[in-house]
Amino acid sequence: MKGYQVTFFTQQDRRHGHKPVSEWLMLAARDLGIRGATILAASEGFGHDRRIHSAHFFELADQPQEVVMAVTEEELQRLFEIIEQEGVQVFYAKTEVEFGVLGEPKQQ
Repeated sequence: MKGYQVTFFTQQDRRHGHKPVSEWLMLAARDLGIRGATILAASEGFGHDRRIHSAHFFELADQPQEVVMAVTEEELQRLFEIIEQEGVQVFYAKTEVEFGVLGEPKQQ
């Protein structure tokens, strides 16, 4: 299947409503029927504000996070529309990819 790998960059303390932005993005993807999304925690990074964000032993609120998913063009457009409608500001990167599933599911 042809599509995109899209990665959203945020940090643990950024919220939309009562949820962290990373969790909100993952749940929005699930609600759209996107096959999967992964939240990755990073140890350190910096954003457009040039400020270093990092995970410290006592304080993880500033920890950088990525939300990664492989999507079709249509799924990506629907996801972007929801992000716009909800007023969520988030940086992203998208790369054209081919994706699919290999192997057979195990019989239970």
